[in-house]
Amino acid sequence: MGYYFSKTIDMSFGDAIAHVTSALAAKGFGVLTTIDVSATMKAKLGVDFPPYTILGACNPHLAWRALQAENKIGTMLPCNVVVREAGPGKVEVAAVDPVASMSAVENPGLGEVASGVRTLLADLVKQL
Repeated sequence: MGYYFSKTIDMSFGDAIAHVTSALAAKGFGVLTTIDVSATMKAKLGVDFPPYTILGACNPHLAWRALQAENKIGTMLPCNVVVREAGPGKVEVAAVDPVASMSAVENPGLGEVASGVRTLLADLVKQL
């Protein structure tokens, strides 16, 4: 089982961040965190790393359902979406598969929520 969905799009990196953020909003997700991995690697390790950002996406209604089903599931939230430069004018977008990431949690109620989130994120990536 794979642990993510991905697609490469023809777009500048900055435009891709805005496009993915908008696509997430259309599916009911907000971006809670934005981690600029490239800047962090430069600041902490002094190394250059191609543009790479992690968007911590959350659909509040589904997060609420997940937390009601499994009160420690916050250790696996939010859903991460990676936006990374794959070449000139090419950006790869990869979203976590929540069913794969939460498969170790044996809770049917959580599995139902994860399956719904999986559908939303897989559709989002496919439609980019």
